[in-house]
Amino acid sequence: MKNKSYHNFFMNLANETKLDIVLALNKKPLSVTEIAQKINGEQSNVSHHLSNLTKCHLLNVKRTGKQKIYSLNKITILPMLKLVEKHASNNCQECSSCPKNYSGGF
Repeated sequence: MKNKSYHNFFMNLANETKLDIVLALNKKPLSVTEIAQKINGEQSNVSHHLSNLTKCHLLNVKRTGKQKIYSLNKITILPMLKLVEKHASNNCQECSSCPKNYSGGF
């Protein structure tokens, strides 16, 4: 069970669209429409990924009127993003095995 949980957690973050969603939410909570615009994604596809990320508790969702507003899980995801950012700034400046065309960021 523990290995499956680890697998699911990291598989969510290994998916490019899901990672783009997580990074889009790093600055502030957003609606599905705002997320889709920010990552240049189809709203139906973004909604599908948001559902999976929410079920795995990587994201929180709050209903405001008819809109759902998504935010990062502050207990697990935010500290992890900070740790990855620190690792990247300390170790990935001249990493020859890292993709050169990755434009993601924190």
